[in-house]
Amino acid sequence: MINLLVVTTGGPIVPDYSGPNLRGIIPALLSPPSGGPLPSWIPAPAAESDAVVLLVLDGLGWDQFNDHRAHMPTLASFVGTSIQSVTPTTTATALTSITTGLPPSEHGILGYRFALGSEVINALRWMVGDTGVRRSHPPRDVQPFPPFLGHAVPVVSPAELHPSAFSEAHQRGCIPVGYRSPSSIAVEAADQLGRGERLVYCYYGGIDKIAHERGFGPFYEAELRFADQIVAETLAVLPPGAALLVTADHGQVDVGERVLHPSEAMLDHVTLQSGEGRFRWLHARPGAVDALAEAASEEFGDVAWVVTRDQVLEEHWYGPAMAAPVAARLGDVALVAEAPVSFYEKADSGPFELICRHGSLTSAEVDVPLLAKAG
Repeated sequence: MINLLVVTTGGPIVPDYSGPNLRGIIPALLSPPSGGPLPSWIPAPAAESDAVVLLVLDGLGWDQFNDHRAHMPTLASFVGTSIQSVTPTTTATALTSITTGLPPSEHGILGYRFALGSEVINALRWMVGDTGVRRSHPPRDVQPFPPFLGHAVPVVSPAELHPSAFSEAHQRGCIPVGYRSPSSIAVEAADQLGRGERLVYCYYGGIDKIAHERGFGPFYEAELRFADQIVAETLAVLPPGAALLVTADHGQVDVGERVLHPSEAMLDHVTLQSGEGRFRWLHARPGAVDALAEAASEEFGDVAWVVTRDQVLEEHWYGPAMAAPVAARLGDVALVAEAPVSFYEKADSGPFELICRHGSLTSAEVDVPLLAKAG
């Protein structure tokens, strides 16, 4: 029997997009207040520097970092604290908020999988089912705002990612700097600073992958040590006056085998499912929203926050304002995991079961580091 580990936290952590939040980093660095200081939550080494390397360590939540500081001694020597991710706490949405400086309600990449009309698009693969939809759903139409406030910022990330549709959606207009091995991150960052760039964006995805596939344990700890070496090497190549600023897109929760299958009776009210395992959107049949919400609450109310689209919009989970065409990308009822569980959906399954997951609004997923050190 699966132990659901029911917990009560008092409610989901709805991100404050006007405060210390991922979406504020790029505007602070590229468009600081005229004649005034950067927001107080930007660590001093970055706020006072002439150039910044922003390194995003995918999947490194604040809680996990604090629990494993001994494995990341270099990063532990940085100054700063935690800030908040976005809704949902997933890579596609959070990275787009970082690069555009916008809350999800504005940029419109509303999850790992979200609805576009009668189709559900996988944002990272830019596919509906097994079909690529780059032509039928052009990335710059789905996400129309210019990344990096229109600046041509160098982006140091895996070479295979640069031609992707998702990269077009959240990084178009950048200077693509692809690497084949993460050992090149520090070298490429130093090269860009040497060319006179004042902001260099770097991305590393290993922590997220290992947590998904191996969970927390010796493989995860080895990965943290490896990532800390990337931090150390990048810090070492910074010229005087430059700083390294490290953050993450979301944290992780160990779900293991606690994958819950909605009943057929509940799914009788559903036409589509979108989102992800820990933030599952259910799209109701016409006239069935209330019945679906009631059924979902009865079935999963002890392990999840069951909310309607109206509640999410009224409480500004995705941001302060959402246009109707963007709101149409949401479902009608959401299962937002409070306990360490995930909600199954066949179209959302991959080649293996994920051990650690994210997407919900618990502290383990919402709180991420923002840490800096001068070179």
